[in-house]
Amino acid sequence: MFRRLETKWLVAIAFVFGIFMEILDMTVLNTALPAIGRAFGASASQLQYPITAYLVSLAIFIPASGWVGDRFGTKRTFAFAITVFTIGSMLCGAATSMEMLIVARVIQGIGGGMMVPVGTTMLFRAFPKDERAKAGGVLAIPTMIAPAIGPLLGGWLTDSYSWRWIFYINLPIGLLGLVFTLLFVPDDAGTQTVGKFDLPGFVLGGAGLAALLVGVERVPSHGWGDPMALGLMISAIAVLALFVVIELRSKAPLLDLRLLKERYFRSGNVALFVNTGTLMGVLFLFPLMLQQVIGLDATESGLVTLAQVIGMMIVMPNANNLYHRFGPRYLMIFGFAVMATTIGMMQFVDIGTSLWVFRGLLFVFGIGLAFSFVPLQAVTFENVSIKDTANASALFSTSRQIASAVGVSLVSTVLVSRTDAQLSGLSAGANEAAVQVAQFSAYQDTFLFSGLCALIGIAFAFSFKKKSTPVSSEEAIEGAAYVH
Repeated sequence: MFRRLETKWLVAIAFVFGIFMEILDMTVLNTALPAIGRAFGASASQLQYPITAYLVSLAIFIPASGWVGDRFGTKRTFAFAITVFTIGSMLCGAATSMEMLIVARVIQGIGGGMMVPVGTTMLFRAFPKDERAKAGGVLAIPTMIAPAIGPLLGGWLTDSYSWRWIFYINLPIGLLGLVFTLLFVPDDAGTQTVGKFDLPGFVLGGAGLAALLVGVERVPSHGWGDPMALGLMISAIAVLALFVVIELRSKAPLLDLRLLKERYFRSGNVALFVNTGTLMGVLFLFPLMLQQVIGLDATESGLVTLAQVIGMMIVMPNANNLYHRFGPRYLMIFGFAVMATTIGMMQFVDIGTSLWVFRGLLFVFGIGLAFSFVPLQAVTFENVSIKDTANASALFSTSRQIASAVGVSLVSTVLVSRTDAQLSGLSAGANEAAVQVAQFSAYQDTFLFSGLCALIGIAFAFSFKKKSTPVSSEEAIEGAAYVH
């Protein structure tokens, strides 16, 4: 059955297996942390270590993924990444101590750091340039859906079975993805020419990104004034500045930062930062609000946030046609405007509002996400050549990872600040209902901040063209040569 499918769709299926598993794993862990802490007798601060270990490993291997994929072939690298990630997941589930869990998370990060950018490279090389919106739609499926269902799945598995199953659930997905990749994805080993491995870039890029991600990750629990968080971020800026200087001077850089000179690719990475940061901020806020203020459990709140996925899926099948009919600029403006408006509508609800209103807002928010994200993916890679796709994908994945961390850190900081301000306005003898209203108001203030951030995306949307550009015969030949 599968052999009858075109190569691009075989690659797309393999891609969804791997990336969905990796992104889902990042979102289910938070819901299981309290149970893991009880199992190992770990303190709240120690529970941060498995997250930090994964982020460090991820940051080290994302920059190297482009070179590795071109050197050994994207199929082989992707299959290796799935294998390593699946083995890491098995070890996480079988962990008998916090130390073993941390080591297993490092192994997961090695696979995850290569799986997303290499999978994106495979995807954009497999689809012709005039179908990049289709590729963007495929990329949006795991990127947007996994974070939405992660808390629901994580809460259900932890409550109904054990925290170990948030890792074990990766095993069948990983095995199916590996078998499918080996059987149906074409081998491209030797199709790309690479230079010598850039060891200085690998060390500096990995160290800088790791320090940045860990520093930003500390902010939600420790605040922006935390000395360690500030020290890590300042060190990261210094190391990454040196990394940029070395990479720009290198003839064979690990990450070709010169790609950012291309206007669409540069603007696309910035717009991605806004899009992903807003998404992760909203997906962080909604479950917290529904559980801590309204009183739902993890499963119930997950069923509410699932409405966002449904909204996205309605738009996805028509993404390519919409892209060619209206062009990236107008679709992105509409998408970011819808996102900002629906988040802003949170100002007009209260604690007693029906859950169906929240579902409706998230449903429309999902539509806006699809309208902004799919054309963004397509136009960002529009002027990237086949040979530069691996480097571009590594840069794109780096932007997405940093945006996810920064988005959550910003909204958590605003939430803490506004909660303190709202509670400080209450009288000493305020009852529980008044406290609950004050807490809800703090969430409303934070949603307003997120909505204003989404509006920034509209400004960057004007950087893109109004209509999609027909593919030249040379580009068609280049793409066909890779696919076949």
